[in-house]
Amino acid sequence: MQNPAADARIWIDKQSPEPFRALGGVALAARNAAAAAGLDRSLVELINVRVSQLNGCAFCLDLHSRAALTAGVTAQQLEVLPAWRRSELFTPSECAALALAETTTTLPDEDTLAREYALARHHLSDEQVSVVIWVATTIGAFNRVSIMSRHPVRERQEHR
Repeated sequence: MQNPAADARIWIDKQSPEPFRALGGVALAARNAAAAAGLDRSLVELINVRVSQLNGCAFCLDLHSRAALTAGVTAQQLEVLPAWRRSELFTPSECAALALAETTTTLPDEDTLAREYALARHHLSDEQVSVVIWVATTIGAFNRVSIMSRHPVRERQEHR
């Protein structure tokens, strides 16, 4: 006989709120640093969505897709984001940032990492490179919190 409690997930953000609040502080600092470095909120949200796609975090995808639209990302950009390399919808700087965010998330072989890092350094300032890595790292941590906690995605009224 299976124990239903064994299948339940602990919402680690509620169980241990202090580390979760600290992670929120890191995310806020990364957003503020992005603004100070001249990166639009729309790019920050594109990074949040792309990293969440790679990590398969439904909760963060739901949250940050809406935030991206509010920040000025177009619906078309969100729709093609998984294939951004095959589209003309993103600027060279946005492409460099997305490539660096993907590299931060997947930690590929050293040759790929070096190539994507060099591309980012060509299109972004040192501060922008740093911030992109922080944004990708932070959303990756939130993805893990939500996935491990099995945070639900609630259906919105507009979908009914």
